[in-house]
Amino acid sequence: MSRSAASASSASSASAHRRTIAAAVAAERRELADVLDALAPDRWDAPSLCAGWRVREVAAHMSLGFRTTLPGFAAELLRARGSLHRMTDRTARRDAAAFTPHELAELLREHAGHPWKPPAGGPTGGLAHDVVHGLDITVALGHPRRVPEDRLRPLLDAAGPRSLRFFGADLTGVRLCAQDLDWSYGEGTPVYGGAQDLLLLLFGRRLPPGRLNGGPEGHRVPPTLVA
Repeated sequence: MSRSAASASSASSASAHRRTIAAAVAAERRELADVLDALAPDRWDAPSLCAGWRVREVAAHMSLGFRTTLPGFAAELLRARGSLHRMTDRTARRDAAAFTPHELAELLREHAGHPWKPPAGGPTGGLAHDVVHGLDITVALGHPRRVPEDRLRPLLDAAGPRSLRFFGADLTGVRLCAQDLDWSYGEGTPVYGGAQDLLLLLFGRRLPPGRLNGGPEGHRVPPTLVA
């Protein structure tokens, strides 16, 4: 194969990958909107896996990128004295109070095809943002929704030391082993669980009791991984 043909093939493959990820993002947003629409009113005030945020703050945060222009984002960041954490916390609380539950769900549905993704999030950044925050809600509520494998797989396979540091995930001495698909990560004492629960660990979350186990060896699950 000539160099030009190889380059064209690579570009075509990358374009197909972007379309696949975009379709997965759109499907994830629509499905999560359906989950949110079906929640009982009191569930919106239940705590999520995001420390300090209820379900409504997580849902409000998820649509921030659709509703904020780049200059608007810069202004919010300036107002937060350059702290991304302070900015996202303040806007999530503000917007959770400003929108009704139905409006928050509809914002996800209406913008299912929006191309927004977190800055420096890489090609799967938008998918990771939506899947993980969706799990912040459903896992905390004990909701039975399962994220399809074709959405989990690229996020699990993208795990690495850099992303773990960014999200404050300390998995030193731990090997994560999925029990529902062929995937593992790390070295050390094996910790078993569903793939979507292990994904949350990669993003620095602590899980409700009973979602992880020591597998057939009966190893103790490190308490740092459990809420």
